[in-house]
Amino acid sequence: MKFQHLLALFLMSFFITSCDPNQKEVQKDNNKSEINAVINSQGPKKITRNIIQDRKGNIWMAAFDGIFRYDGKAFVNMTSKVSSARFFSILEDNKGNFWFGSIGSGVYYYDGSTFQNFTTKEGLLNNEVTSIYEDKKGVIWFGVSGGASSYDGNSFRNYIIEGDEMYLDQTGKTFSNRRPYEVTSITENKTGELWFASRGNTYVYNGESFASISHNGKPFKNVRSIIEDKKGNIWLGGADGLWRYNGTTFINFTPNFVGYVYEDKKGNIWTSSEKDNKHWVLSRYNEDSLKDKKPIAAEIIPEDENNKMLFGILEASDESIWFGTFAGVYRYDGNKTKKASKN
Repeated sequence: MKFQHLLALFLMSFFITSCDPNQKEVQKDNNKSEINAVINSQGPKKITRNIIQDRKGNIWMAAFDGIFRYDGKAFVNMTSKVSSARFFSILEDNKGNFWFGSIGSGVYYYDGSTFQNFTTKEGLLNNEVTSIYEDKKGVIWFGVSGGASSYDGNSFRNYIIEGDEMYLDQTGKTFSNRRPYEVTSITENKTGELWFASRGNTYVYNGESFASISHNGKPFKNVRSIIEDKKGNIWLGGADGLWRYNGTTFINFTPNFVGYVYEDKKGNIWTSSEKDNKHWVLSRYNEDSLKDKKPIAAEIIPEDENNKMLFGILEASDESIWFGTFAGVYRYDGNKTKKASKN
């Protein structure tokens, strides 16, 4: 009788867990493939949305013609034999593994030797992955079309945007088609709250509920980039320009559209922004000037006039600034910009 009682409890526990619509456990050996990279003389040639530098010093680029790695000598297209997807976002997690977000093919996990693909079949909310972020607990967050997904290493939880609201899904819903209001950027503040920028509203999540962020009664909409700086300020860049929030007050630095916000090692704030209807520029707000009410940004205009929009920004270990364009990756060495190429 005792054995039968324990067996019944086990079966009941299994049934409850397997029926939880908020989580879908992922099969670990799903769609694994070995790496078969291709060495290139140059980096990406198409739209490059995101650039990072890993703990070993390699620079990684998420582009529409693949995921590229640069080791200081040569560029390698890491995904040319794995996927033809257009890649949009990239993250190195705290264990040194990589996550590559694509448009239409979900997210690819790379452990240094093999790739694993996660899509809506495994529980991802949508296969268009526009941003990736790791919180302080090691949970990986994916900004996707229609909302966001979190992954704790075993299963996904999904959060949906509908109208002006964002909420935890209770039904196990996923979206196969493009949805409005994708989450474009995610960051965590010093108190552990998560900020979500989207094409719709901007939200703060305290672990239980979402609140829409507004200034003077007007919600922040169509924010493309959001970061927390070293001092704990939140920066928002988007359709309404560049804003800084110190926990109590919002300050506007420019009304021009801002596509990306980045803080370098010295505390300077860099943006990719629209100067007029024809040109985009890199703007640098020096850390010392950020105390002023109206700081003046130094503007760096790329030499290639075909680059009508600028994307992700990275300060490499040699202090050069890398940034993505419609035609690949460029570098700024402190004097001029030029197309990134092998040494």
